[in-house]
Amino acid sequence: QVQLAESGGGLVQPGGSLRLSCTASGGTVSTYNVGWFREAPGKEREFVAGIIRNAVNTYYSESVKGRFSISRDNSKNAVYLHMKDMKPNDTAVYYCAAEASLYYPQYRSEYDYWGQGTEVIVSS
Repeated sequence: QVQLAESGGGLVQPGGSLRLSCTASGGTVSTYNVGWFREAPGKEREFVAGIIRNAVNTYYSESVKGRFSISRDNSKNAVYLHMKDMKPNDTAVYYCAAEASLYYPQYRSEYDYWGQGTEVIVSS
């Protein structure tokens, strides 16, 4: 089964940019639907962005549309979350997740494999 590892989190100022990486091992990331989720303190884990397996189709939550983008590099077996124009309410632990069979999954329960998360803090 695939294992996922996130990296790239850190402290960024409001209006700044950050790129998160999700590196896969034990499986080929292009054969999975991969999603990014985030969990802010005291809140439920929420869907942020997804990319469809074996395709380049992407989809986003309304809260990040136009500011975040998701991409995949098959040669690195990795998926990325590019974040720009960041806001304090983007502060959260960000997780990547994968599943292999559904159509545009966006609920936590639909994903089978999860990374450990990487923390992003947006603050001046």
